[in-house]
Parts: sequence; C-alpha cells; structure tokens
Amino acid sequence: MFIQDGIKFVQNFAGVISQSTPHLYLSGLPFLPCRSALANMLTANFPNIAQVARGQHEDWPSNQHVFRGHTDPVQSVAFSPDGRHILSGSWDWTIQVWDAQTGGQVGNPLQGHTSSVNSVAFSPDGRHIVSGSWDHTIRVWDAQTGGQVGNPLQGHTEEVNSVAFSPDGRHIVSGSSDQTVQVWDAQTGGQVGNPLQGHTEEVNSVAFSPDGRHIMSGSWDQTIRVWDAQTGGQVGNPLQGHTSSVNSVAFPPDGRHIVSGSEGNTIQCWDAQTESSSAQARNFPTMQLQPHPTPFPPISMPTSMLSALPSAGDQFIYMAKHSRHLGHGLFLLSDGWIVGSSDQLFLWVPPSYHPFSCYSPSTRLTIGKVSVLSFINMAHGSAWHQCFPACSDGM
Repeated sequence: MFIQDGIKFVQNFAGVISQSTPHLYLSGLPFLPCRSALANMLTANFPNIAQVARGQHEDWPSNQHVFRGHTDPVQSVAFSPDGRHILSGSWDWTIQVWDAQTGGQVGNPLQGHTSSVNSVAFSPDGRHIVSGSWDHTIRVWDAQTGGQVGNPLQGHTEEVNSVAFSPDGRHIVSGSSDQTVQVWDAQTGGQVGNPLQGHTEEVNSVAFSPDGRHIMSGSWDQTIRVWDAQTGGQVGNPLQGHTSSVNSVAFPPDGRHIVSGSEGNTIQCWDAQTESSSAQARNFPTMQLQPHPTPFPPISMPTSMLSALPSAGDQFIYMAKHSRHLGHGLFLLSDGWIVGSSDQLFLWVPPSYHPFSCYSPSTRLTIGKVSVLSFINMAHGSAWHQCFPACSDGM
C-alpha cells in the first residue's frame, strides 16, 4: 500500500517537484488524500504548511495532470502503446509529446504542418507518429528524434480529419473532407489502391479493425461505412441510424462490435458481424454534466496569512491567466502555481482543487467549489528550511 501510494504521489506531483524540490513538502503534503499512507505518516511532522480545512479528497483524484504548452485548441490526443507518453495535435500547427507520468514535454514540438493538426496516432510499436492536417497532408514522424520520416503523404484535395495505423503498422488510413478514405504504405508513403469512395459528405473519423481486415469510417452524411482493407470494396450497406454527423468511430479489441458517436448527442453500438442496413444499434444517450455550485461565500479574517513572508503588508493574491497585475504581489496562475512578483514559488494547487478565489492579505481561508484551503498556520519564506524550526518558537 505504501509503495502504491508513493507511485501515485509521483504521478501527481513529479512535475511540481522537478521545478522546486522543497514543494515536495510545501505543495505535495497539503493535498494528499485522507487515505494516503504518506499523509498518515508525514503530515503530523509538518504542522506549518497550507491545509485543506474542508473538502479534502478521500482518495487520489482521477484528474492527475493538466498539460500546458499548446497555444490554440487541442484537436486530438493519443497514448503510446506502452502508456509512457501522450501525443497531442493542435490548431497551433504543432504536435507535442508529453511524459505521461510527470506531465512534462518530451523534446521540442513537432513542426512542419502549415495549418491545424486535426488527428494524431502512434504506430503499434510506438516508434512512429502519424498526423493529419488542414493543409491536406499526412506526415509521419520518428517518435524518438521528432524528425519527419520521408515526404508528406499527398493525395487528399481537402483537409485530413482523421488518421490511424493498421495493427501491423504497415499501413495508414486517412479520412478527409474531400469525402474519401485513403490507404497508404507506411514505409514508402505511396497510396495503396484507389481512394475509397461512397460517402456523400466529409469523412470525420477512420479506424482499422483489430485484425486489420476492415476499415471503418464515419461521416457528416450520418452514416458509418465498413470497407475491405485489401480490395477497397464496401462491406454490406452503410450503417444508418444517426440523425446527424458521425464524428467518431471505433472497434473494440475483439472486433465484434462498432461504436459511433454523433452530434445528435448519442453513442450507438453496432454488431460488426451484421452486414445489412437493418443492423440493430443500441443507443447510449450522453449525460449532461452540471457544474457543482459554490456552496459557501468567501471567508475573510483580519490576520494576515502571509505573516512569514517579507513585506507581507505589500503582498496580495491576484487571479491571473495570461497577464500580471502591475506592482508587488502574489499571482495565482492558470497552471496552479501561486507565485511572487519575481516568480518566487509560493504554493502549487492541484487541478482537482481548482478554482479557488483568492483575496487580500487579510484572507486566511479561501473557498473553492467544494473545498476550503487554510493558510492560518502556514509559514513560508526564502529560507524555507528555517520555517519549520521557527514554528516551534511561536512564529
């Protein structure tokens, strides 16, 4: 249990610790869940750190990392086959690789597309990355070096919306707004056969079956089509049942079913063995998630929570995402760091506790959606290691 808890701790806080080792204690310990073995063993030895006065998580949160680096919307994400890396493609024209454990960027962004990146995928062996873009091209990248492999794959006449590797890694399939599906040789970059034609509107999503024998595509024409990967011919009739655009399609590992998601707010599951248009689809309506209301008003108390900081009277916390308030102060940034005017690291708040409202130096408690964060006993300063002995003297 202790080892498993330690692994969870690293998964949640490794990115923070890599920026500042003292925050192993200052930012890591306050947000350990109640059932954490580390919390039970260590928290009592550090009484003068921030505390979650109310709403502390019982167990580790499902939201472990927020990856920040793209400058425009992220269109596609994928895990590497070994689960160690995460891939993302964005409207900022770049692809980025992330360490799944720490949340840090791996290498430099992959650059080469001349428009938005709509879809990304790893090869089955994890050695290559494929991407499709609004620039009408597909590009293959070396996952270790970040360099492009060969020339861009060109053949689509409009934006490429979806790409995928075959299970053996030998082929790539792509779906485009030109209403076609195309198959490519992953090594040579050449087209395999003729484009697969039949959709009457743009193709939003493509996938290979687990055995590599079939290709599936979903389209704005509200249909799903299944294709023979070798001959390029359609298998059976189009699957019809959605009442609006089909945005995503996928096979399960056993290949016996097809799942599709639509703009009509439904998910449908199809029998992949049934090749007629009368195939019965099971509907899964999507759930509408309602935001949790803030249950308490802000609490403000006269004693400064920043009593251990130099020039505490000139300090204040100011919410900021992309800009800083002019003057001296503390700033709560969008990545969760509370920093000083010269970027001193004060405290990191995990994404699962966002958002908190931060106020003036007189604030001792601050309330988020479901939690209360207390600074009443917190000591902090430039020589952080001296704060703990000083606390025993009444500081």
